[in-house]
Order: sequence, then C-alpha cells, then structure tokens
Amino acid sequence: MILADKIIDLRKKAGWSQEELAEKLGVSRQSVSKWEGAQSIPDMNKILQLSELFGVSTDYLLKDSLEAAETVPSQDTDAEDATFVSMEEANAFLSYKAESAPRIALGVLLCILSPIALFLLGGAQESGRLAITEMQAAMIGLIVLLLMVAGAVLLFVLTGMKGSKFEYLEKNALDTAYGVSGMVRERMQREESDHTRSIAVGVVLCVLAAIPLFVLLLWRGEDEFYGVLGVSAILTLAAVGVHRIVLTSIPWGGYQVLLEQGDYTRTAKRSNRKYSGIYWGVVVAAYLAVSFVTMRWDRTWIVWPVAGVLYGVLMEIGKLRGK
Repeated sequence: MILADKIIDLRKKAGWSQEELAEKLGVSRQSVSKWEGAQSIPDMNKILQLSELFGVSTDYLLKDSLEAAETVPSQDTDAEDATFVSMEEANAFLSYKAESAPRIALGVLLCILSPIALFLLGGAQESGRLAITEMQAAMIGLIVLLLMVAGAVLLFVLTGMKGSKFEYLEKNALDTAYGVSGMVRERMQREESDHTRSIAVGVVLCVLAAIPLFVLLLWRGEDEFYGVLGVSAILTLAAVGVHRIVLTSIPWGGYQVLLEQGDYTRTAKRSNRKYSGIYWGVVVAAYLAVSFVTMRWDRTWIVWPVAGVLYGVLMEIGKLRGK
C-alpha cells in the first residue's frame, strides 16, 4: 500500500474529512488532496506529524511493504466498524446516482412549477380574460397542481426504492477497496469545472428570477394579471435554476459519499442518523396539515425551500457540536 492510500485509510478510520486533517496539520485542504491523490508527497516534518496524529510509525507510512498499522487514534470519534466497499459496488452506486439525477431533478422541477396553472387560471378569471367561474378556475388549477405533485412523488418513490440498497453507503463508515478513492477523485477532477459551472448558472437563474416580475409591473402595473404572469415567471426561472443545481449535485454527492467528504464525513453521518428522519417527518406533517386546513396549496409550497435551508443550518450546527 502506497503512502497516499495509507493517509486515506488512516484519515477515514479516524473519522476526519480532508478539511479536518488539514486543519490539524496546519496545511490547506488542497495539500491533503494532493497527498491522497499521489500528486505530491508530504515533507519529513509533515510525515512526523502524521505519525504522531495517527499513532503509527514513520516506517509504516514510508514503506510500501508494511501493510498493517499498529494503532489508529479514536479520540475524535466513537469507535465504529467500517463497511467494506468493493470497486464493483462503488461503480454501481455511481451509476445509480447518474441515472437518478435526471429523475429527481425533474421531480423537483414539477413541484416548483405545479402552482403556476392555479395562479394563471385564477388571474385570468379575475381579469375577465377567461370565461369560467372562480370555482372552476380553482378546481382546474388544483387538479393540475395535484397531478404534477403526484408525478413528482412517483419519481421520488421509484428512484428511492431503486436506491434503497445503497442507503448503507450514506449512513455507515466506509472502508473502500484499493483503487476506489483514486478512481472517484479522478472522476471528480474531470467533472469539477462542469459541476461548478452548473451550480453557478443555477444560482444566477434563481437570483435573477424576479426581474420579469419587475419588468411586467413597470410596463403594465395597472393590470393585476401581469403581476400573476410575473410570479409565474419567477417560479419558472427558479425551477430551471434548481433543476440545474439538483442535476449536477446528485452525482457530485455520490463522489462525496465514497470519499466521506462534505456532508458525508463520519461525524456528519452520525448527526444525520440522529436528526434527519425526525426533521423531515415533522416537515411533511406540517406541510400537509397547513395545506389541508387552509387549502392554500398555491402558497404552502414555500415550506419546502425554507425547510431545505433550515435543514442545512441544523446540520452545520450538528457538525460544530460534534467537533
């Protein structure tokens, strides 16, 4: 086993991310990434620090012929058994992520677009552009909304069922087979520029989504129907932006799962196991209760983006408490 793989193995057993190891060594995350990618070798001072930090000898780190380390520290994480992941399993998981991304992205797109018909029909009826009653406009819009949401839920459920066999990868500590980490890092590096570009485009679309509303209000502000058109344009642009973000984030998240980086470090996994099930159960219950009581499905959808942001905040707080 070469030095790069030994560093990866010891870091994962200690439950640290690349950022956490870099902080302990006083170097950048990029330096650790290069060591683990066999693109550079730490100097002797860092070798000594790694030896002390991981509780192994410098001989073990430097001699490829030595395959077994004496000890691995456990002061920063609870002892836990790591699940072995073969190259075949890793490739199957990444293929599933690539196949599921378009389905999940489409489901999210449908959820965000679902209230538009309700808005447009209601606005057209109120302005006299559509010769139907207010009840008819509301019922048709609600039927379209429910059909779109049902289609999205079906995509989520079918995709989730297909991926249920990989749930252990996102929940358990991992011990990947030789070559898996290198393969994943190589694919990440190859796709990094496209991923960054997609995230940037998606965020820009979401930020600029309000511009059509302002333009329409300035142009025909006296006509309320144009305000409805503006709101529909906001949802459409936001839906396209979020679709782009989800489409690239799911495969990228698969890479992070196998490398135990980002939101999938061992500390983060323990935090997720404790809180995510409870949190999303409460969110779903609150969304359904408020929606059925108020019957304002055209507004209660806002629960989902707000819940997503709050979830991220809670996970970061959990990480800080873990540290």
